[in-house]
Amino acid sequence: MPPIIDSSECTACGRCVEICAEDVFYGSKKGEIPIVTYPRECVHCSCCVYECPVGAIRVRIPLPAMTVYKPTQEKSQ
Repeated sequence: MPPIIDSSECTACGRCVEICAEDVFYGSKKGEIPIVTYPRECVHCSCCVYECPVGAIRVRIPLPAMTVYKPTQEKSQ
């Protein structure tokens, strides 16, 4: 599933375009909201989510990947 950009929150800084190793985003000019052009190339690394200064990007993890994902949480005793 591709990343989702909330255009109402996006400041069009272009950081997601620069950080994405898979070139999922396209944004030719600074000040232009990026477009997800290659959604199937997304590897769900969440680099774009962490790089976004305003939190305008969400990454939806596909269900098959969620079944094998187990978050690590240490219990305090």
